[in-house]
Amino acid sequence: MTNMRLAVITGSVREGRFGPTVTRWFAEQAATHGLFDPDVVDLADTPLPAVLPATAEELADVHGRPADLRRLAGRLAEADAFAVVTPEYNHSFPASLKHAIDWHSTQWQAKPVALISYGGFGGGLRAAEHLRQVFAEMHAVTIRNWISFDQHWTRFDADGRLVDHEGPEGAAKALLDQLGWWGRALREARLATPYQA
Repeated sequence: MTNMRLAVITGSVREGRFGPTVTRWFAEQAATHGLFDPDVVDLADTPLPAVLPATAEELADVHGRPADLRRLAGRLAEADAFAVVTPEYNHSFPASLKHAIDWHSTQWQAKPVALISYGGFGGGLRAAEHLRQVFAEMHAVTIRNWISFDQHWTRFDADGRLVDHEGPEGAAKALLDQLGWWGRALREARLATPYQA
């Protein structure tokens, strides 16, 4: 069986954001893990329209979208699994991430989602827990393990390298092992019987 395609999503589009640093680190962990071909998806690269289509049918019809939005939808559709990198803003995740989830109603279905959060003393845990509820509604499966960086600005040096890599790298391996199990199981299930929401 070929490696699974893993979409690693940077959820923040905020000016001066820290997300790309965490995303780069995690994508490197995924690339060396052995089960995944990471595809880094930065939501800042493809701004989505503020207004959603009026009906579920229009939302599901990605062919009528501009080329850059079609490409984003295609990358998410082709993914076998997702890793979402999110900060915590005001006890939750950023609006940009919610907007991207809402714009892609079917691409998440019957696929596993890993959560990597960062923030102040809480490490983004409230953002991660809120995302579990949202992804459940999207018919996706969030895995139990996740990675959290509290006081993230102290965890990485000026070049974006972890100051203390042992703990986070061990957590990444455990998360990727779990994501791999769910990714394989759900990919086989989708191939045997297409998922119907």
